[in-house]
Amino acid sequence: MKLELPAGDFRAYLFDCDGTIVDSMPLHYIAWKTAFAEWNCPFPEDLFYSWGGKPTREIIATLNEMHGLAMPVEALAEHKEELYFELLPHLKAIPEVLEVIEAEHGRIPFAVVSGGRRNSVTRALSALHLMDKFETIVGSEDYVNSKPAPDAFLLAAKRLSVAPEDCLAFEDTDMGIAAAAAAGMATVKIASPQERAERDAAALGVKA
Repeated sequence: MKLELPAGDFRAYLFDCDGTIVDSMPLHYIAWKTAFAEWNCPFPEDLFYSWGGKPTREIIATLNEMHGLAMPVEALAEHKEELYFELLPHLKAIPEVLEVIEAEHGRIPFAVVSGGRRNSVTRALSALHLMDKFETIVGSEDYVNSKPAPDAFLLAAKRLSVAPEDCLAFEDTDMGIAAAAAAGMATVKIASPQERAERDAAALGVKA
């Protein structure tokens, strides 16, 4: 399905990575469930998706507070990422976003604006041979205030030397959309895996 882009003469495209460029959210959830199972820490799938864009270490710290646990934040974050990296051979791009990237690459600059660490982003993009499409990557280690704060998007615009109002942001989560909007950017919402499954099922005339 082709993405509907808002009208405007945009001078840069800013893309979230997980769930926007790459269909990685199901793989991330498998990695999270595996990591948290070792601590008997519940992490319902609906909560996982509602926290889309939340940095890895914030997720662990928040769940520690919610459940009175003492999971080691740094060690568990690294463990979870390694579990995710093991799943990268199964990673695919999101077709409608890939279509935009391939059609518009070279006309205007692109950036990745992620709630994940840069290493995770580069590993995912490299697995799909997309690293050369982006002028800069903003990862969670590059800013203090995470989405829905606008900091990450503002930093990407600054690195590209493009005014925020001239940027179009692509995001799959409400938190990410709020962050881009707070930065003064127009946005495109990317469907979640569940929404895509329901859409595809409806097209085939079956229930998802």
